[in-house]
Amino acid sequence: MFAYRIDRRSGVATYVQIVQQTKQALRLGLLDVGDQLPTAREVVAATAINPNTVLKAYRELEREGLVEARRGMGTFVRRTLGRADHDGLRADLAAWAKRARAEGLEREDALALAAAVLEEHFPQGREGEAG
Repeated sequence: MFAYRIDRRSGVATYVQIVQQTKQALRLGLLDVGDQLPTAREVVAATAINPNTVLKAYRELEREGLVEARRGMGTFVRRTLGRADHDGLRADLAAWAKRARAEGLEREDALALAAAVLEEHFPQGREGEAG
């Protein structure tokens, strides 16, 4: 079953982390149409966050049309996000990460470098582009 990881030091609201992680799981194929999200009770037990936070995240996902709540049954994936065959890209990225680590980069350094390259190739905030 899919599990959320909450980073209390990230500065990102907890419900936003849940939304972002769910979307990432949809993009990567870790969640598919018909899959059930963990119940609020399960998320609370695993992460020690307020149940209302989980429900807020699930409502946001529902508002975006990605999930649907079924009374008495749980919350289920309604649609996925732009998923393609990522195997080749994942292998290339894994090789890059292995090389970065071998060259002494710390995780934060690798993330910063990757973010800079992504910003070059996927700029945000320009007219006509997703932001």
